[in-house]
Amino acid sequence: MTSTATALPTVQPGSFLTLHYRLAGPAGDVINTFADKPATLSLGTGELSPAMEQRLLGLVEGTRATFELAAGEAFGERNPDMQQWVAKKLLSDLGSADEQYSPGDVVQFPTPDGMGSYAGAVMQVREDGAVRFDFNHPLAGQPVTFEVHVIGIL
Repeated sequence: MTSTATALPTVQPGSFLTLHYRLAGPAGDVINTFADKPATLSLGTGELSPAMEQRLLGLVEGTRATFELAAGEAFGERNPDMQQWVAKKLLSDLGSADEQYSPGDVVQFPTPDGMGSYAGAVMQVREDGAVRFDFNHPLAGQPVTFEVHVIGIL
C-alpha cells in the first residue's frame, strides 16, 4: 500500500497570507502582531516591502523564520526631502485647531484621494505653529529584523 503525501502550500508571488510578523530596528519593535490577531495580506500589493516579500517566497505554511535585512534594504535610505514643514493653517484644516504637537508624535494624514492615509513623525515645532514632519518610514536607513510565522496560504 502506498500513501500519497500532500505537500503543504508554499508562499508564491501573489499569495494571500495569514501571518504573524514583527519588524524591529536597533531601537526595538515598530510592528509586532504576535500578541494580537494575525495580519492578512497579499504579496505584490505593496503591503510589505519587496525585500521582505522576497524573504517570504518559498516558505511552507507553518514556517517560523527570522531574517536580518541590512540598513536601507527593507525601507530604503532616509530621504531628506521627506522632511517637510507643514503650516499651522493646513494642520488646522486637517484636524483640530487646538491640537498640540510635540517632537516624536506620529500624525496620520489623509492621502489626496481621501482613500488612505500616511504618517509623519513630528521633528520640530516653530513659534508660529508650523510643524516639521519626517515622512520617512521609521525604519528607513536602518537594519531591520523581520520575524514571521506563516499561518495560512491561499
